[in-house]
Amino acid sequence: MANYHELIQGKVYIGGEKALLDALQEQAISDVFDLRDTGTEAAGFPAKVTRHHFPIVEDESGQEGSVQAAIQAVTAAVNSGKTVYFHCAGGRNRTGTVATGVLLELGLATTVEEAEALAKEKRPDINIKQEMRDVLKGFYPSK
Repeated sequence: MANYHELIQGKVYIGGEKALLDALQEQAISDVFDLRDTGTEAAGFPAKVTRHHFPIVEDESGQEGSVQAAIQAVTAAVNSGKTVYFHCAGGRNRTGTVATGVLLELGLATTVEEAEALAKEKRPDINIKQEMRDVLKGFYPSK
C-alpha cells in the first residue's frame, strides 16, 4: 500500500518524498510541488510531469511568504484543472500546513481547525507544528 493520500478526490494527492514515484505511477498527476527546503527529485521522475519547488524551511521563523506562495500555487494549479501531488520529506508538517491552506482556499473548510481536521482525516500522519499553525491562523483568522 502506497504511503500517500488523496486530499481532494481525483485532484490533489499528498504524502512524503518516498511515496512520490508510486503516486506518479498510479495516478494521472500533472504537477508536483516539492516543499522541502532543499530538494531534487528521485531518479525516474517522469519528464511529462511539471515539477515546482516551493521551499518551506522547518523550525525557522519568517516562513509566511513561503507558505503563502505554496498554498497559492497549488490552489491555482487545481483551479486550472491540473492534478497535483505535493510533498515535503515525511508528509507531516509542511505538507499538512499546505493541505490545510489549500482546503481553506478552495472553500472546503471555513476555519484552520476544520481544515486541519479534514486534512488529518485524509492523511492521519499529518502533524502540524505550532509555528506553522500560527502562520495559517495569520492568513485565515477565525470569523
